Amino acid sequence: MMADEGKTLRAAIAGAGSIGVAFAVVFARAGWPVALFDPDPARRSAVLRELRERLDDLDAFRLLAEPPAVMASRVAVSDSLAEVAAGAALVLECAPEQVELKRELFAAIDAAAPPEAVVASASSFLPASSYAGELPGRGRCLVAHPGNPPYLIPVIEIVPAPFTEPAVVERAERLFRSAGLSPIRVRKEVEGFVFNRLQGAVLREAYCLVRDGVASVEDIDTVMRDGLGLRWNFIGPFETVDLNTRGGIASHASKMGPSYERMGAERGQHDPWTPELVGKVAAQRRAALPLDQWDARVRWRDRMLMRLVRHRKEGGEPWPPGAPPEG
Repeated sequence: MMADEGKTLRAAIAGAGSIGVAFAVVFARAGWPVALFDPDPARRSAVLRELRERLDDLDAFRLLAEPPAVMASRVAVSDSLAEVAAGAALVLECAPEQVELKRELFAAIDAAAPPEAVVASASSFLPASSYAGELPGRGRCLVAHPGNPPYLIPVIEIVPAPFTEPAVVERAERLFRSAGLSPIRVRKEVEGFVFNRLQGAVLREAYCLVRDGVASVEDIDTVMRDGLGLRWNFIGPFETVDLNTRGGIASHASKMGPSYERMGAERGQHDPWTPELVGKVAAQRRAALPLDQWDARVRWRDRMLMRLVRHRKEGGEPWPPGAPPEG
């Protein structure tokens, strides 16, 4: 079992929906004891079966270091939120996106959790300041928004509120990192944070392209799956365009920036890439990859694509639309 500041790490999860169960997998796989609360008896009775199904699938793909039964034994289910929160290093609220519900849960958690516990919400859009701002322990509250499912998509967004104590933010990052996740820090509260703002930008344009008769749903999914998504599997959008143009991202912006500006204005979003903004982005890319290493990184990108394409070929064709999964 992992330890933090001399104590065994324990995770408490409030909400036994799909994300709550998925987080139970994350922490149990990391060796943490996990206590999971849900007020619904039907959800409580389903947790251990769903947990074991996910662990068995991970085991079938050789993604576990221990037998599924061992990991499942670390998870307990309770009808008492106070019981679950007591003794936890981290309490993670996984309830629906409803401000009043989160406000009630955070008040109960704040009253029951140890003073040193980090209290986090897995909220996808709602910032902690909208439901935790009046709590006595508001300084230990923040958002920890995961990818879905977090046992396969390790990124987790740590989003402090203006009142969150800096030491709590740092401890939250350590805790999630020790559980095998990859935390990023969102530096100010914005609706949707980073993950869903990026996803939302793609979805907005995808919906517009369908609406405008430019492409079908399947064609757009094909562009993402067999085009952008292949590169984005291992590098992000900034590195993608940095490696697409000799001279790096500054060269890309000078050549392509006006076209992107016109496309944005067409959608009512006139956000040109100013010289100052391009300079800021380029400086961060050059700090990560000096231009004298650009050719070598391009070769690495191509080899990574070759590996990914080979893996996809060896894995077989994707399911036809409407077909049930195998296995």
